Amino acid sequence: MTTQDVNVVFRDFPNFGKEMVVLNEDGSYTVFINTRLNYEQQMKAYLHAIKHITGDDFQKDDIQSIEYHAHT
Repeated sequence: MTTQDVNVVFRDFPNFGKEMVVLNEDGSYTVFINTRLNYEQQMKAYLHAIKHITGDDFQKDDIQSIEYHAHT
């Protein structure tokens, strides 16, 4: 994975979500980060999203296990 494979978009989320990752048709990823977060929280959200990407979490089915490993 290179940084060219990850697009980052800042959006004002209508809820309290921190980030969201989308696997694009071309195999790249788009990370949406909530603009309501401060800079430190945005960086943590970005790193959390990168953990999901580098952990191949989009190929897994068990959400609980995915989140557990992303937070450890």
